[in-house]
Amino acid sequence: MSRSIGKRPQKAPIITLIGEGITEQYYFKHIRTLYGYRYTLKPYFFGTTSLQDMDRKISEVIDGNGIAICVFDTDVSERVEAEKKKFTALLKKHEKKKNVIFCDSLPSIEFWFLLHYQNTNRHFNNSKDVEKGLKAFMENYDKKTMFLEKEKWVSDLCSDNKLETAILRSKSFGDESPSYSNIYKAFEKFRQ
Repeated sequence: MSRSIGKRPQKAPIITLIGEGITEQYYFKHIRTLYGYRYTLKPYFFGTTSLQDMDRKISEVIDGNGIAICVFDTDVSERVEAEKKKFTALLKKHEKKKNVIFCDSLPSIEFWFLLHYQNTNRHFNNSKDVEKGLKAFMENYDKKTMFLEKEKWVSDLCSDNKLETAILRSKSFGDESPSYSNIYKAFEKFRQ
């Protein structure tokens, strides 16, 4: 007697975050805990120092039928022409792939954090300038592990509906502004 073999339900693709550094890694670690989002977040996928590394990690994720969400700063690619060409080539290579989402910020992720408090898209020269603006609202903000590993800073950042405010502000400015962040795209994917 044979048993009938039905079709197995397909698993949803696994979302994997790929990012530059510990700020992004800790931020998304705390977001996952606070909101219960489902995605993979491993140190292996962070600390990406070059666009080539990011491209290689994107390929690993999509070859495994996953979804790659890439979180990184574009300040260097704005200042250095060779990096700008590499960045443009990376975007072009993956632009038609629905399983690759670029969540870049200019000049840095701190601009995304600032949008939780301030409605601005003014030009910031670099991440240090954005950090100064952010410290008006988060005076203890620090890019050191000792600060970042504590969940409270992200909890405070998102309290009082500030996360939704940042998403709306970021979407309204778009990525043609003097400063911008596409991190809202990650949240749109998490919520699907």
